[in-house]
Amino acid sequence: MKKTVFVVDDCMSSLKMSTDVLYPHYTIVPIPSGEKAIALLEKVKPDIILLDIAMPKMNGFDVLKYLKSNDNYKDIPVIFLTAKSDHQTEIDALEMGVVDFITKPFNSAVLLNRVKHHIDINNLVRERTSQLHSAKQDIVFVLADMVENRDESTGDHLGRTSRLVKTLLDSMLEKNIYYDHIKNWDFSLMAECSLLHDVGKINTPDAILKKPGKLTNEEFEIMKTHALIGAEIIEKIIARSGENVFLNNAKIFALYHHERWNGTGYPYGIQGEDIPLQGRIMAIVDACDALMSKRAYKEAFSADQSFEIIAGEKGKHFDPNIVDIFYDIKDDICQNIYQQ
Repeated sequence: MKKTVFVVDDCMSSLKMSTDVLYPHYTIVPIPSGEKAIALLEKVKPDIILLDIAMPKMNGFDVLKYLKSNDNYKDIPVIFLTAKSDHQTEIDALEMGVVDFITKPFNSAVLLNRVKHHIDINNLVRERTSQLHSAKQDIVFVLADMVENRDESTGDHLGRTSRLVKTLLDSMLEKNIYYDHIKNWDFSLMAECSLLHDVGKINTPDAILKKPGKLTNEEFEIMKTHALIGAEIIEKIIARSGENVFLNNAKIFALYHHERWNGTGYPYGIQGEDIPLQGRIMAIVDACDALMSKRAYKEAFSADQSFEIIAGEKGKHFDPNIVDIFYDIKDDICQNIYQQ
């Protein structure tokens, strides 16, 4: 499949020349202004953008600033097409993330080779990123599996809660619940992050983790430490590998998933919207699975019983807005996750 190239230039002769050179090799989208380029991005995401600097209203730097401030577009390589050749312009552009310059009037062979070069580099970067993402997933699943194998009574708890997180986020976005907060989230990534919410249980003694009956007060205090320990484990990984979106969110899921809307949760006893949204989402997801699943200390509750208990905790344990959305997707949850 041909790669897609946006050519953004208000000079019609330059736009036509660029298009004629590149058209046999790529899918070319000629665009006469920066404003139209940004509008078109909502429908088509190009593999590379050739961008003129000197355009009216919205110049090349304005378009570049928009691209780099948006997570959906910041990784698209941008080549400036410019008649300017002063050093300050080049410095400013490179600092903002431009990958190359082509001076107008350009040589056809230079244009073609530069575009091919940067598309090839971008493809290589994406391939390496995909490999790293796959390795990251393997590490996550190994850690999650270690937790699940120790806590044998939970079954596929992590898998189910991960699917619940994705289902809930999809519905929240559709119903505009906390829309501004989640609109730029990668929901699949968030579902993967949630797999580590109980990673701190690695340090919980077997006598407590696998106890078939109710925990004593002293045992429960020890169990509660898994939230802080989980965050510490992930923080150690961050210290060695560096900050990234995945680990930062995994830490939030681990640390805050036992906080309660009314402030009676742990480890900090914070309340309401002071609890990060990831924690509020995980709280209801975690509780739902605990209710609807068989455990060593109880039989599984029915869907009606489980959702009745969740409704009773609206505004107490759980965020009221999230409880309402959770009820809206009850049938989806029962059919697709619990096969009830």
